[in-house]
Amino acid sequence: MLHTLDAPAVRTWCRLALSSLGQAREEIDALNVYPVPDGDTGTNLYLTVEAAAAAVEHTFTAAQDAGPDAAPDLGRAVRAMARGALIGARGNSGVILAQWLRGTAETLATAGGGADQLRAALLRAAESAYQAVAEPVEGTFLTVAAAAAREAAAAAGGLALVADTAYQAARRALLRTPDQLDVLAEAGVVDAGGRGLVAVLGALADAVAGHHPMGPVALRQPLPPVGALRPAHDCEGHVRPPGPGHPAFEVIYLLDAPDRALPALRSTLAGLGDSLVIGGGDGLWTVHVHVDDAGAAVEAGVEAGRPYRIRITHFAEAAARAGSGAARGEREPRGRTVLSVVSGAGLADLCERAGAAVLHADPDRPPASAELAAAVRRAGAREVVVLLNDPELRAAAGAAADQLREEGVRIAVLPTRSPVQGLAALAVHESSRRFDEDVVAMTSAAGATRYAELAVAEGESWTMAGVCQAGDVLGLIDGDVAVIGADLAGTGEVVLARMLAAGGELVTLILGEGAPAGLAEQLVAHARRQRPEVDAVVFEGGQESAPLLIGVE
Repeated sequence: MLHTLDAPAVRTWCRLALSSLGQAREEIDALNVYPVPDGDTGTNLYLTVEAAAAAVEHTFTAAQDAGPDAAPDLGRAVRAMARGALIGARGNSGVILAQWLRGTAETLATAGGGADQLRAALLRAAESAYQAVAEPVEGTFLTVAAAAAREAAAAAGGLALVADTAYQAARRALLRTPDQLDVLAEAGVVDAGGRGLVAVLGALADAVAGHHPMGPVALRQPLPPVGALRPAHDCEGHVRPPGPGHPAFEVIYLLDAPDRALPALRSTLAGLGDSLVIGGGDGLWTVHVHVDDAGAAVEAGVEAGRPYRIRITHFAEAAARAGSGAARGEREPRGRTVLSVVSGAGLADLCERAGAAVLHADPDRPPASAELAAAVRRAGAREVVVLLNDPELRAAAGAAADQLREEGVRIAVLPTRSPVQGLAALAVHESSRRFDEDVVAMTSAAGATRYAELAVAEGESWTMAGVCQAGDVLGLIDGDVAVIGADLAGTGEVVLARMLAAGGELVTLILGEGAPAGLAEQLVAHARRQRPEVDAVVFEGGQESAPLLIGVE
């Protein structure tokens, strides 16, 4: 448990917030009925925090130039978090969250990371969020932020108590939002943006409590269901476009402009439309507004300073693109490809020879949603099946898929958890089949493949199989540690025996970088002694993450 926030704690907070929003992304998207029922609040919040987390990671990378154990100070970390969120903010909710993070950073960067400073930071964050919104409405993110700040300010105790109090207060405030905003009550949902803030505050409380993104401690419990959820998507998965009378376009851009230019800009944009949010400061701003005249909104930015990274979304067209190609009975267009995310030159070569496009993943830094989306665009296909081969990529891939569907790409993300499942899916891929049939066949092949891997423990840790020490060989089956051994061959034999005890016809072994000579031959011989009828294939994968990957079909 921490008594003072420092840069590593901010890093952990960002990682936990990204994980929590990734898990809740689709739920939050479905809650999105205000201000526009376009079903993207969860995705926008995820992308905003992803940008914040990436900026914080960059500060740690830069600090390591001074030494492998060097880290940035608290001020640099929180300023990077706030700036990253501002630059990467998506949608109305993302800009408000970015401004809330900026308010938090303003206090923590100058005053420190103690309990009193966190109380002040949460108050400043809520105030900043209100100031960013041209017409604040209760029953939204703003209400949840204010309630969290008020109760945290009154909490007598240390840092952990203050953070947990803010989280618990936010939960309670969120459950009250349908009583404060009629559109939420009519839909039977809580506010989507407020739900996202609860996830962020839960991540802060977990970071202060000493939890880690990959640790064994369960994170904050999910919220109970509120009312009869009416999602912001119809039964076919189409986003509902805004109703009559709502502005047709969403305009968002970054703006370099002096503070003195902001009052006139706010006045002009407020006269053009609604949902106006301007966040930022010190000459850099993110502008968001819903208007009928997108050109006029951009021109207002030109008059104030230099707008760039301009994104204009036509709500009705985005809804139509998101649903295009989903009608049953439609003949599928040509131009389908499979994108496989892998680490290791050998694995990449296997996938490419099987006809897939490949995104090379850094084992120390999984690809972000923008990298996944860029890889799909480079593939240049109208239909794409993505093989993730890593459970940690599901949230980023989901966010990328939502963006790509708005661009007219028909995309299916198969949550393959290991490259052996990805190879099994790729083996049955047939581009001549209808898209849905191909996805079903590939999903079935992946699901029928049990997976395991051998890894070497880096330190003492509790596992499902007991306590391991540094240097122990861990045998993971379906993602859980099932065996702790002293050497690769012996541990591999035990893992294979357990997997084959449940049946299997084909064993796949993928050797990683540094796998000892003769390992594959020994394991194949062991498998055939146990089940003579089993076929076995061996590939050189070259992955750094695990000396051996195992698949049983």
